[in-house]
Amino acid sequence: MSLPERPLLRECLGLAPNGTDRQYVVWDRLRLTNNAVIVTDVELECLKLFDGRRNLHDIPRDLMPVVGGFLVPVESIEGLARRMDRAGFLDSPVRKPIWVQHYQADPVLLRRQIDRLFTGPGGSGLPGEPRPDGSLRAALVPHIDYARGGATYTWGFKELYERTDASLFVIIGTSHRSPKRFTLTRKHFETPFGIAPTDRGYIDRLVAHYGPGLFDDEINAHLPEHSIELEVVFLQYLYAGKRPFRIVPLVVGSFQDTVADRRPPHERRDIGRMVAALRATERDTPEPICYVISGDLAHIGPEFEDPDRLSDAFLKHSREQDEAILRATEKADPAGYFGVIAAENNERRICGLPPTYLTLQALAPGRGKVLAYDQYVQPDRNLSVSFASVTFYQ
Repeated sequence: MSLPERPLLRECLGLAPNGTDRQYVVWDRLRLTNNAVIVTDVELECLKLFDGRRNLHDIPRDLMPVVGGFLVPVESIEGLARRMDRAGFLDSPVRKPIWVQHYQADPVLLRRQIDRLFTGPGGSGLPGEPRPDGSLRAALVPHIDYARGGATYTWGFKELYERTDASLFVIIGTSHRSPKRFTLTRKHFETPFGIAPTDRGYIDRLVAHYGPGLFDDEINAHLPEHSIELEVVFLQYLYAGKRPFRIVPLVVGSFQDTVADRRPPHERRDIGRMVAALRATERDTPEPICYVISGDLAHIGPEFEDPDRLSDAFLKHSREQDEAILRATEKADPAGYFGVIAAENNERRICGLPPTYLTLQALAPGRGKVLAYDQYVQPDRNLSVSFASVTFYQ
C-alpha cells in the first residue's frame, strides 16, 4: 500500500480517552466507517504533525522536542500512517467507495451482478455496438440501491453507451447531506473496478466561471454521498478495457426554497450563476461532454414522515404525478417539470429535482425520451421510492 509523502489527517475525526492516561481512540464523527484506531500519547503527538506539509521523514525530527528529545523511528511513523490510511482517516486524492455494502466488493462478482441487472427481469438487455451520432446530451438515471432499482439504471446506461462517444462525463447528482447548494470535489473515485479519474481541468474552468464556494463543504457533501458513486460503477462496467474516461462530480442541494416561493429556480442568483457557468465551461471544453443526472422521483410513506401507510389510491396518485413530471422531461421543459413539482409543494420529495432542473436549464436539449419507470413499494407499505431512466437529445 503506497502512502502519501506528506500525510494529512481527514476532517471530522473524533478523539476519546481509551480508559488510560496514555491511550486514545480515534474515530469517525461522520460515521462513514465504524473503524477506530487506538493510539498512544506519543502517537497522538505524531498525528498532530500529519498536516499535509511535513514529509514522513521530517516528522521524527519535528517530534523530538514534544516527546522529550528521543527519536521516534521513521518506520514507526510509517506504520502509524498505514493504520490511519487503512481506517480511512487520511485525506487522500482518491475517494474510497463508501456504499460498497450495497454491491459486490469483488470486481468479478460485481461484473456478474451488473450483467444480471441488464439481462434479468425489467432490464434493458446488454448494450450493443456503439453507434454515436452526437445527438445524445444527457441521461437521467436513478441512484436508489441496485437491489431495488438496478434494472431501471440499465436502460439509461445502455442508451448512453450506444449513443455517445464522449469520454468526459459530468455527473450531476442529488446532495443528500450538505446544506450547500453546489459542491464539487477534485478527488478521483475508487470502486472495486478501479479508479475513475476526475477531470481537474474542467473543474478548474467551472470554478473560474462560477466563483468561490464550490468546495466549502466538500467532506460532508461528497464522502458519504452515494449519488455519484453508484453512477461511476456503471460507467466503469461499460468502459473498462474499452476506452478511458474522466468524470466531474457535482452534487446539488435542495431547491425547496424555490418551490416555496414558486419562483423558477434559475432566477435565484446562485442557481442562475451555475447554469451560466456550465454553459460557459462547455464552450471552453474542446471535446464532447455527456451529462449524467443522478436523481430519483418520489419518496413517500411513514419512513419519509408521511402520517399513514401507503394506500393503493395514494400510490396510484403518486404514479400519475410522476407521469406528469416525465411528460415534461420528454418535452425537455424545465419550467413544466418544475411546475408539476411546485404545484404540489414537492410534498412527494422529488430528490432528483435539483440536478434534473439544473441540467435541463443549462443544456436546453431539444427533446427527451422516457426509457423506463418503476415504483418500488416496501411490502409493509411504509415506504415507496419511484425512479426512471430518461435520455435527452439535441
